[in-house]
Amino acid sequence: MSSTVLGLVRASHPEPTAAVTTVAGLLAAGIGHPPGGIATVALTVAASQFAVGWTNDLLDADRDAAVGRTDKPVAAGVVSRRTVAVAAALAAVATVALASTTTPTAALWATIGLLSALLYDWPLKSTPVSVVPYAISFGALPGFVVLALPGAPAPPAWLIGAAALLGAGAHFANVLPDFADDARTGVRGLPHRIGPAGSRYAAVGLLVAATGALVLGPPGPPSGVGLAAIAAAVVIPAGFWYASRTSPRAGARPVAAFRAVMLVALIDVVLLVTSGRLV
Repeated sequence: MSSTVLGLVRASHPEPTAAVTTVAGLLAAGIGHPPGGIATVALTVAASQFAVGWTNDLLDADRDAAVGRTDKPVAAGVVSRRTVAVAAALAAVATVALASTTTPTAALWATIGLLSALLYDWPLKSTPVSVVPYAISFGALPGFVVLALPGAPAPPAWLIGAAALLGAGAHFANVLPDFADDARTGVRGLPHRIGPAGSRYAAVGLLVAATGALVLGPPGPPSGVGLAAIAAAVVIPAGFWYASRTSPRAGARPVAAFRAVMLVALIDVVLLVTSGRLV
């Protein structure tokens, strides 16, 4: 595999791209998409993630270079900016084209999710409303997956709301390890304005709310597993933070908070996929 291809893979934010695509595919399977529909959903979401990831790294190249981010292929010169720009444009076009093979309403949801995420990349990343695109794009994901199934009913409000809360929480969690670099390069999104402590509380609070929506939203009484998930969403961060307070290692608390939030997010993702079967 050439260095350009490897650079494009690394610049696409492969871990979150794979995670979001996998969640979309599992949710599609859970609500009854046939194999072809699952593939279309997964390819649409993957293309959208590629477009957003490549655009993000392209726009952040100067900032990444200024703080010595050698793990960023565009900033390190591993792949040219023109190549990444062309790849991002093609991925965006592919997203709309693939979504258009489903249903018109689903295609609209997919396009809204893509445009919202691109607006985060520019110009909303450094504004007080930086969390809004995350909420919209994550909320649009289950909307697209559900409506891509012909004849499916409208996705329930609790499912869209839970996904939006999950996305908002992910935004606050995502910046926790990067506060120092962001401060040096002038990134001033909402998490930076409320500070690391405020962002930790916001991330956990939003993810606990997402967990609650996924457990209490579906019809019928909540299951024991669901109630245990809500308890875990509260207890896990407390345990991590207690451990960080007793750790002699500098910077342990931000790292612990990030890990705690990621565990809660994992619980929410499992509940989100499971909840799709109730649509």
